[in-house]
Amino acid sequence: MGVSQSSTAGVSVLILASLYLLQAHRRRQRTTDIRGPQSPSWMWGFSKILLDPAIATELYERWADEYGPVYKIPLVLGESRVLLWDPKAISHFFAKDTWLYNQTPFNKIAGELTVGRGILWADGEGHKRQRRALNPAFSAAAIRNLTSVFQDAAHKAVIAWDAEIGSNQGTHDAVIDAQQWMNHISLDSVGIAVLSHDFGTLNGTHSEIADVLNAFGLSGNAAHSLVILAQNFPSILKLPLPRTQFAQKLNLIIGKICEEMLSRSRKETETGGATQGDKSCLGLLLKAEGARLTHQEVLDEARALLLAGFETTSSNWALVELARNPDIQTKLRNECLEFGATPSYDDLTNKLPYLDATVNEVLRLHAPAKEIPRSAMQDDVIPLSQPLRTADGNYTDSVCIPKGTVVVIPLVALNCSVSMWGPDAKAFKPSRWLEEDMGTHGKEALHGYRHLMTFGDGARICLGKVFALTEFKAVMFTLVRNFVFEMESPGMKIVESFGPIARPGIAGSADPERVPLRVRRYEV
Repeated sequence: MGVSQSSTAGVSVLILASLYLLQAHRRRQRTTDIRGPQSPSWMWGFSKILLDPAIATELYERWADEYGPVYKIPLVLGESRVLLWDPKAISHFFAKDTWLYNQTPFNKIAGELTVGRGILWADGEGHKRQRRALNPAFSAAAIRNLTSVFQDAAHKAVIAWDAEIGSNQGTHDAVIDAQQWMNHISLDSVGIAVLSHDFGTLNGTHSEIADVLNAFGLSGNAAHSLVILAQNFPSILKLPLPRTQFAQKLNLIIGKICEEMLSRSRKETETGGATQGDKSCLGLLLKAEGARLTHQEVLDEARALLLAGFETTSSNWALVELARNPDIQTKLRNECLEFGATPSYDDLTNKLPYLDATVNEVLRLHAPAKEIPRSAMQDDVIPLSQPLRTADGNYTDSVCIPKGTVVVIPLVALNCSVSMWGPDAKAFKPSRWLEEDMGTHGKEALHGYRHLMTFGDGARICLGKVFALTEFKAVMFTLVRNFVFEMESPGMKIVESFGPIARPGIAGSADPERVPLRVRRYEV
């Protein structure tokens, strides 16, 4: 009896092992053996090297030249990811995003811990339903109503900077922390526009939520290794890490604000009064509650929108680029001064070409999100626009991707690619967006907003794109008309931080989040 059971168990193990080996063989047969760089470390691969945004941007393009427009990058514990550089492959990827390509397990857990199960977390039908519910809050008509909110926030900064300059006796300028002030503008603008709530940071009010939101963009050296390992072992994120604790604080604060607004909205509806929050995104979301969104989803959407709106770092970088390029700053100021009146939403969209060009160029060089990783939910065949040489020396016009593969779109590197944007791709050059200097390069093959990858593309193209562009333009129009921006010292080097968000900071500084710029009132 015992021998029979032992034999049966042995045969079962042999059958299972054979099936596993057969599946592995078939999977290898279905998988295109693409090339890529040799791993510098079995433990970490290129994970730590690619934390530096400047190095990552340079390596991604160099590898595309060396290994072809689709290649694999070795990362932690011998695993690798597939990077897409080919425009046709990228278009295919975005066409199937949220369906065939879903959030990675790491991003699923990180997203849920940070902003709940809102639109940034959802995939497939859930994402489609939430997107449909959110669309009215981000339509052109809705943003048109919010334009004055952005302008008011910028004017408050003008008043505060005037006061700071006036308090410096004997000088006609002041040194401001551009990072801090632009965060104040973003938080107060987004607070009113999204939540119908004024955080008051531009008036000097300390806001706990500003501290919490700031912490999300930071990533100290001690956290790097854990975050890298969490890509393979996402459960690490459930440990009591500082970022998790910040997320819990954010949840409590936003939840309280949303509940207060919900209560106020219901009372005003009952008494027949006009709802104060009708023009805010949350006010419009509340109208979808029950019909298309659950109450918890409304709260989760509000958290996601506040975090995304606050982390629009482009205006921080705009001030840095204008301080570095005084001729461009002067040209932009002249256009804004010649326009005269406070611009409407339609004016900002259509009647200030150099402002539009400057904003586009900042978004090109300084995209807040560095890359998009997705996990293939089933086997896929990705078409290519040009033949790819595989590891065995053959050529193919498509790449077979097995289920479970993580595929990456390198947003920042594509935006700064010489092959896409020409030999001056790394230079800050707003004139490239003007009709007389458009030129044609590989970028025409990329979709997205104005061939930029900054807002992504496909089903997940940034919902707040029009919101972000309008806020950016309204703020820059007001600030550049009133002030001249200069670097605090000629030798100061501003670089991109290593954190999850592409923030500017001083190279080698003990306070890497501070961006000191000298401002003085513009005098005609």
